[in-house]
Parts: sequence; structure tokens; C-alpha cells
Amino acid sequence: MKSFITKSALVLLAAPLAFGSASALAAGHGDHFKMGQKCGMGMERGIWKQLDLTDAQKTQLKELRQQDFAAMKQGFKSNMQQMSADHQQMQQLVMADKFDQDAVQKLAQKMADQRVEGQVKMAKARYDMFSVLTPEQKQSFAKMKGEQHQQCMEKWEKMKDRMGNKGPHAE
Repeated sequence: MKSFITKSALVLLAAPLAFGSASALAAGHGDHFKMGQKCGMGMERGIWKQLDLTDAQKTQLKELRQQDFAAMKQGFKSNMQQMSADHQQMQQLVMADKFDQDAVQKLAQKMADQRVEGQVKMAKARYDMFSVLTPEQKQSFAKMKGEQHQQCMEKWEKMKDRMGNKGPHAE
């Protein structure tokens, strides 16, 4: 019963924060979201399209993306249960009568190792994609990526100036 009450209280406290965040985005802070789309994880998509790829390269890249997506989807399904179990275990450790630093450290290390493994898999997938490119295409990609990064940094600075450093990360 105590666990149910605790979980209910957490949900009641978290709900207004979640809805508040969504409404903040809708109320004019959507620039952060737009910026994230253009200057975040998906920012390379446009660069790939600008490279003069041969039909064979396009086919190879498509196959690699499909393989990566299938592996990612399968990995997500299998890891979701483990991640949920780890999260529940961490909650139990945090809410225990006595703090067990060794248990928390072991669990945190296990969770960190899983994240590292995911990063390695993503890096391997990216490596496979870049191995399809010629040295000239790699050089062109790096140049365009650098230019795009610079543009994003300039946009972030302008946004910070417009907000008067009163944004969510201001001190």
C-alpha cells in the first residue's frame, strides 16, 4: 500500500511538470525544438543528400540503414524489459530504509555499461556508413559538417541573446 501511495504521489507531482513543459513549448519556446531538429541528431541528413553518391553507394547506404534499423528495433525490444527492471531496482534502492552504496554503484555501473555498449553499436553503424564513401566524399562531408556546426552555434548564440539568458538553463 505504501508503494502505491508513493507512486501515486510521484505521478501527481510529475504530471503538472510534464504538461507545463509541453505548454511552454507551445507558447513560444518552440524555437528550442526547431533548433534541436536542425542542429541536433538529424542535422547530417541533409549533408548525405548533398554528396554526389553513385547508385551503388545509395543502395549500400540504404541496406546499411535498414539493417541498423532492424537491429536497433530488436535491441530496443529486448533491452526495454531489462531497462525497466534496472529502473525499478534503482527505485527500490533509493527508497530503502538503509542506503546500500555498493548495490547502487554496481547497478549504476551496469546501466552505464549498457549505454556504452549502445554508443559502440551506433559508432560501428556510422563507421560502416562512412566506409561506403570515397576519401573525397569524406572530406566534403567533414567540410559541410563543420560549416553546419558553425551555423548552429551562431543560431544558438542569437537565441540566447534574444532570451536575455533567461532560458531554462540560465543561472
